[in-house]
Parts: sequence; C-alpha cells; structure tokens
Amino acid sequence: MCSILQFRICILLNKHSSSGGKVFRVLCDSEGAEALKSKPAVKVDPRDLLYIQQREFAVTLPQDGSVSILGTEDATTCHLVVLRHTGSGATALGHCDGSDTAVAVAKMLSAVKSLSDGCSNGRYEVHLVGGFLDQYLLSHRLTRELLEAFSIQSENMHLETYCVTELNDVMKQNIHWPVIYGIAINVKTGEIFRATFPDKGPDEDVRGARTFLGGSMISIYDVKMEQLQIEPYEWSPFPDAEFWLQQPDHLILESYSTSPIVEPPHFVKHMKNIFQFLSTNPKEALFPKGEPRIYKKTAEGYWERIYRTS
Repeated sequence: MCSILQFRICILLNKHSSSGGKVFRVLCDSEGAEALKSKPAVKVDPRDLLYIQQREFAVTLPQDGSVSILGTEDATTCHLVVLRHTGSGATALGHCDGSDTAVAVAKMLSAVKSLSDGCSNGRYEVHLVGGFLDQYLLSHRLTRELLEAFSIQSENMHLETYCVTELNDVMKQNIHWPVIYGIAINVKTGEIFRATFPDKGPDEDVRGARTFLGGSMISIYDVKMEQLQIEPYEWSPFPDAEFWLQQPDHLILESYSTSPIVEPPHFVKHMKNIFQFLSTNPKEALFPKGEPRIYKKTAEGYWERIYRTS
C-alpha cells in the first residue's frame, strides 16, 4: 500500500499531464495550508529557541531541557521541512535551498530514526512549507525534489502539512510573493505555527558565511549534550568584500538573491555582515586548534559559549 506521501507525489509528478491532477492535489491539501496562512506570525522569544539557518537542520526530543522551540525563517524559494515521529516525539526542522536535497532529507530522517529506536508506536509525519510562484520556477523544482526524496525512503511517510509553492503564494500589485517566510514547531506538543525571530543567533554571521561559501546541509545540535555546535570550516579571504560593501542595495539583491523583489528588508544587511565577516575574521581565531564553537543554554534560556577542557 502506498503511503499518503507516495500517493500525493504521483499527483504532483503527473500534474502537467492533465488539469484534473493539479486540481485534485489542491483540493486535498489547500485546507491545511489555508489554516496555517490565516494565522498571524508569532514573534518568538529567544529563550527555549533553537534557530536554524539556511542549509542547517536540528533534531531534538520533547524531553530536551534546554530547547522546546525549533524555528527558521527568511525563506522565499527555500522550503522549510519538519519531520516528526509521533511515538518518540523526535522532531527535525531543516531549511532547504535545493542544494543536495536528497542528502538533506536522508540526514534528517537518519537523525529522527536514531532518536526513535525502540519506539514501537507512532509514525513519521512530514510538514512542508515555503516557496512561491517565482519566475524561474526554483520553488517548483525544490518542491518536486523534496517529495521525490521522501517518497524513496523505506519508511512509511505521512504528509500532514503541504503549504508550498502555489499554495504559499499571494499576488501583490501583480507580483507573486510568498505568504509564509518562517515557521516554528513546539517539540513538546508538535504544534507548527507561522513565526518571526528577532534573535537568529548564536553566531549568525559565522553560520551565514558557511552557507555563502557553499557549505552542505549540516546538523547543528547535539540533543544528548543539549549543545549547539558549529563545526570548523575552511575559507580564504574574500577579495571582493570591499567592493560589495560599497555597492547599492539593489545590486546586492540582484546579484545574491534568487528572488530579489520579495526578499525580507534585512537581506542586504545580512549579506553585508557576511562580506564584512569574511574580510576580517581569520579561521584560526574562530576555531582555535580546529575545535567547534559550542553553545549551551543558560538557566535564563539564552545561548552561552562554552569551551572544552583539555
């Protein structure tokens, strides 16, 4: 018997063969998408939050004493992926941008499975949010890649939330925009909601630069130690940093965004921070002796850097 996800991917992959397939898929999934879009975005307090940047994912359990909310935003063509095992409560949230999508899905599933071993009850549930009707069809491609990646897994997957591409699209002055840019999930209850995040740390620029330099999808959280870990990565001085720091905002948008018209207002500032970071920070100072940067929540719920003892 096909899983719900396998059944719906057949509809997606055949959507261009007839108009009926596309209409049927929208009828199946639009109710949940509309419910999610209808609620206002919640501003999430940094306490109890683990924020996930582009090409990152994290997995944790309801028993986690440090993190109860996983969140991510700033998705235009990117897709936000939640994978949860209902028995163990193990929950992964990833921010996918189309780079090695199949590998990203496999990594997330492996992490959730490892925390669900021995759990005889429950099922794997998938939630997909993000993208819009962009002019280059990047969102369509990523939606297809994600559905294909989940469909080939040996485990039975259940697609619970499907709010991607055309179902996450709104027209404003004849321009297509994403409706939802960010989501969060309460790992203790499984509730998913629209969200925005005033604090995207720790080490926002360090992590953003890794993605800018082409880093692959990585896990950033050790649930057993309840620590956020940023592994060392290599980079050379960015020779064009000064040039880009002097350029007007519109040129940076056009050069570094997949969807410049609909980026959030802070996109250019974020890119300039990365340029500045790459031009001024040597690797040795950030990762002495090749050690990762490790953070743990304080009693007040904020990230604090800790150092390994030799």
